[in-house]
Amino acid sequence: MRKQPRYLQKPVEADLAKKMVFVGGPRQVGKTTMALKILGKNKHGYLNWDVPEDRERILKREFPDSPIWVFDEIHKYKHWRNLLKGLFDAHGKHRRILVTGSAMLDYYRRGGESLQGRYYYLRMHPLSVAELGLKTAKDFSELSLRGGFPEPYFSASEIEAKRWSRDYRTRLVQEDLRPLEKIEDLGHLELLMIRLPDLVGSPLSINALREDLQVSHKSVSNWLKVLERLYAIFRLAPFGASKLRAVKKEQKHYQYDWTLVDKPGARFENLVASHLLKWAHWQQDTLGREVGLSYFRDIDRREVDFIVTEKNRPIQAIECKWEDAEIDPGLRYFKAKFPDCEAWQISGVGTQDYVSRENIRVAPALKLLQKLA
Repeated sequence: MRKQPRYLQKPVEADLAKKMVFVGGPRQVGKTTMALKILGKNKHGYLNWDVPEDRERILKREFPDSPIWVFDEIHKYKHWRNLLKGLFDAHGKHRRILVTGSAMLDYYRRGGESLQGRYYYLRMHPLSVAELGLKTAKDFSELSLRGGFPEPYFSASEIEAKRWSRDYRTRLVQEDLRPLEKIEDLGHLELLMIRLPDLVGSPLSINALREDLQVSHKSVSNWLKVLERLYAIFRLAPFGASKLRAVKKEQKHYQYDWTLVDKPGARFENLVASHLLKWAHWQQDTLGREVGLSYFRDIDRREVDFIVTEKNRPIQAIECKWEDAEIDPGLRYFKAKFPDCEAWQISGVGTQDYVSRENIRVAPALKLLQKLA
């Protein structure tokens, strides 16, 4: 089992000295384990809203004598914002307050300005090539097959990883979705969750999903937003610029648990998307950089899988291929339009490694993903 701290631990500890810290991210991604390591010997400072005894202590305002208070899943409490505001204003100089949750805390804290200026928000992502220090194709293959969530990854078993992944959706619906979202048609929402992994990597048509599920456009649109808030999926918008005839509306989606995606090429693309989003969120949350992640597709159907931007300017273009292949025409086109943008074509199982005459780097995926630290 992993001994070194997760990649967010040091930034969280540094930020706790200044403000409250909120850590969001998918359930079972490692937030609680990290929080307990930060508590050290003060484990009694941990309070979980889902535990009846802890919930009673919170409601009675009977808090432990600990230098750090960790509140897990506290956003399920209707008045959690006012509770935290009061605690921080009264005890912020003497107690550090860490809040963790598996639904998007930055969304649920809205509805009032009571917490403004009192906290930092950081997002924890699954394990990645850079965080794990992976160096070989075998290591990379195991990460692809077992996923980046700590429990299935460190089980070192593809079978256990599949069993974990199968149960994950049920836990997501029963323990996160039901308490937080007013969804009446859970059956159709679960059907949507089953359908989405097959559509990874392609622009997502809400109308097509609506027809498949025989529900309204509004329902599908709302369910996708819910799944984003619960860190089940994330969506990327198309990149547009005045010199491009880019599509403007269709979004692509990816799974936080990429093992749900059966096709090797699509799973590889999903894994890369997860790594890039993790890096982008790290840059935003800890360094304040205005970086973003999108994709490119124009009306002539030229595509690039991922575009990394800073202040809305493209700084990196990445095309994914499962095997060695000729440089994609869409990537060549984009590089010609933005010659200062770093361009990569990476492969899941390929071995080619060179720089083209257009200054496009062609390489195995590890060469790029190792840099995303």
